[in-house]
Amino acid sequence: MATREIITGAHVFTMEGEGVGYLADTAVVIEDDRIAAVGPEAELLARHPDHARIDGRGCALIPGLIDAHMHTPLAVLRGVAQDVAHWMQRALAPYTRHLDRAASLAGTRLNILEALRSGTTTFGDYTRPYPGWAETFVDAGVRAVLTPTINALPPGGMAGWRVGDLYPLDDGIGRRAIERAVAFCRDWDGAADGRISAMLGPQAADMVTREQLIEIRRIAEREDWLIHMHVAQGDREMEQLQQRYGVRTPAFLDDIGLLDERLLAVHLTEATEAEAEQMALTGTRMVLCSGSIGIIDGIVPPAHAFRRAGGPVALGSDQASGNNCSNLFNEMKLTALFNKIRHRDPTVMPAWEVLRMATLEGARALGLDDRVGRIHPGLQADLVLVDLAEPNLTPVLGDPVRNIVPNLVYAATGREVRQVWVAGRTVVAEGRVLTLDGESVVADAQAQALAVSRSVAADPDHRQMVLLEPMDSGRL
Repeated sequence: MATREIITGAHVFTMEGEGVGYLADTAVVIEDDRIAAVGPEAELLARHPDHARIDGRGCALIPGLIDAHMHTPLAVLRGVAQDVAHWMQRALAPYTRHLDRAASLAGTRLNILEALRSGTTTFGDYTRPYPGWAETFVDAGVRAVLTPTINALPPGGMAGWRVGDLYPLDDGIGRRAIERAVAFCRDWDGAADGRISAMLGPQAADMVTREQLIEIRRIAEREDWLIHMHVAQGDREMEQLQQRYGVRTPAFLDDIGLLDERLLAVHLTEATEAEAEQMALTGTRMVLCSGSIGIIDGIVPPAHAFRRAGGPVALGSDQASGNNCSNLFNEMKLTALFNKIRHRDPTVMPAWEVLRMATLEGARALGLDDRVGRIHPGLQADLVLVDLAEPNLTPVLGDPVRNIVPNLVYAATGREVRQVWVAGRTVVAEGRVLTLDGESVVADAQAQALAVSRSVAADPDHRQMVLLEPMDSGRL
């Protein structure tokens, strides 16, 4: 059924111009999957008397939030890998090797439910494809940029790998992963009336061979796809690249021609500010996962330097086994706070910049800014209505200083989201997700997480996990 709606009374933040594009006394008209008009409320009400009216009084209307980097299956492992060194090898890997299709599907559904409820409309998921993965996003009615990961690690991945060793790469495994990824992208890029996009995803420069990375670049150029990859994501990666090639990751990627506008570089955890600036100057795009990297590594990546050099920076929640949540309001707050602390400067990454990173700048980083990221006629109607009457967002002031955006970034939790549209379709109403059965999603995730945990407990490799000691001592 065609959508014919007009949203009135809200404080509208369009992201037009260089700021948040605030408009008062403004209505937004939705027709089918598009924003049909943005303009004076009285005028648009008179022009569209038959459209269903959505009362936005006391609310903020913002573009749909864009989570540019996620690992949704890992939501069933929430909270199992925090407060440790060697996070991947000594905490997460013993769990991930036991994730089967049922657990992965449960994790993806749980992640969509959680993130959609808090205003995320575009999901940049990055995982090894499993049957039903893409269909889950289609059925949930959300927008997704899906990246099938590519690596050449032998079976078991990093479980059992000893820190400091040069781990093996299997050419056959990498080649088959490339073939699977290309087939997936050809099948799904542009699916669901354009709501689904696809990218190629080498997991990291240390997890595939040099020749495979060059081949992935050639394919991406031929097919006009972006490359979504972890870059300089930890000291482990840097050590592996130094051992194999004698250079750090940014220099290695530059040498093989991967640093350009086709690369979406995630994390840059171990990159210097100079390396980040140089990458931005090549046209490379960045995804910053403040909560995840803060918890996993205790590091604030050089996103401020990257933006200062003109590169677009999107926000990502990464994965719930490291970050504990998939909530862009949380990412906005942590991004602003961490960068102010890192630079000892309260003016760094102000609230309005961070809100743009979660909307328009995220769309630019994903190559979607011709579709989403602003409230502008002709773009897709991906919108979020936030109730400002909640105690933590009250009072609402407009003069002499407007306080709505700082309160959204520093005080909102995501539970204040009242309504969400994706491509003109209401997918959240009165705080309830309409496209997923929330109770069954949560129950299934709980059951699958318990099944995975039983498998981990029966696997001797789990004894290497560093969190067993605080468990045994009663601290955890």
